[in-house]
Amino acid sequence: MRELQEIQLEDSELNLKPTYEKAPRIFEVIFREIGNAIVGQKEMIRQIIIAMLCEGHVLVESNPGLGKTLTISTISQIMSMKFSRIQCTPDLMPADITGTDIIEEDERGSKRFRFKQGPVFANIVLADEINRASPKTQSALLEAMQEKQVTVASTTYPLDRPFFILATQNPIEMEGTYTLPEAQLDRFLMKIRLGYPDSEEEFEIVNRYAEAFRPSVQRCIEKNTFLELQQITRRIPISNKLKKYAIDIVNQTRNMPEMIEAGASPRASIALILCAKANSFLDGRGYVEKEDIDSMAHPVLRHRIVLSFDAARNNITSDKIIEKILEGRKTII
Repeated sequence: MRELQEIQLEDSELNLKPTYEKAPRIFEVIFREIGNAIVGQKEMIRQIIIAMLCEGHVLVESNPGLGKTLTISTISQIMSMKFSRIQCTPDLMPADITGTDIIEEDERGSKRFRFKQGPVFANIVLADEINRASPKTQSALLEAMQEKQVTVASTTYPLDRPFFILATQNPIEMEGTYTLPEAQLDRFLMKIRLGYPDSEEEFEIVNRYAEAFRPSVQRCIEKNTFLELQQITRRIPISNKLKKYAIDIVNQTRNMPEMIEAGASPRASIALILCAKANSFLDGRGYVEKEDIDSMAHPVLRHRIVLSFDAARNNITSDKIIEKILEGRKTII
């Protein structure tokens, strides 16, 4: 199967071969520089890079103080990308995110409207505690996430590429929060669950950040190079058997009424295949294997499954259901 899978990197408009050949070294430097600032959390960092390669967005669920803001701001520094942070609160308005038209007066006294960009006009956006924003404000992000543009007063403004949103939510404090609707959850490529560091990692964190000199990172990749890596990711070949395997996993979430009230949409099939391509790319392979799909199934599907009442009552989680689906498909038909 490997002999039949050839990645096409040259066309009449763009030659991606030089970037593809440098990719292993680029990824090595990226992870090394992030590691200079972040201790542990390797799986989260890897999945964030995968989502960025797939031009997707990530929802992170974790307790406060686990390095989410530091991680995403560090990535923006090493990739020469504009970073902005939105602290979501119940009184946050849509215009506080997208921007609004303001009246300005020139030296002759003439007045005119000028669009003032909101924090969503950045390459990397952190939406902190997104479930604390009202549904009206949450919906202001939908067009930006899906269409990579913002419409204000009938005028559409394109967002700079690459564009990536990392949204966080706290699983403990639920007072004064608004549950994200399924339509919005489906627009996140992945949902990452983040746990506490172990004792050795926490000791290293204290050593780094309780001293006089804080760790620093250096820029190691240009924005245009990362855009080329995104294009290469989509060109990673995958066999039809593996495509059908990924689709079958997603389809199974729609055929378990005893556990799942609503399964994943076709957007999940696209996401699973794209993430598998990015995972193989990070591993230095020019083709997708079954293990790439299996490793991406949990973060891609866990937020796209609506549990039935019986499943929730019996403490059956979406991760357990996904594990059961994968166990039933150990081989590719």
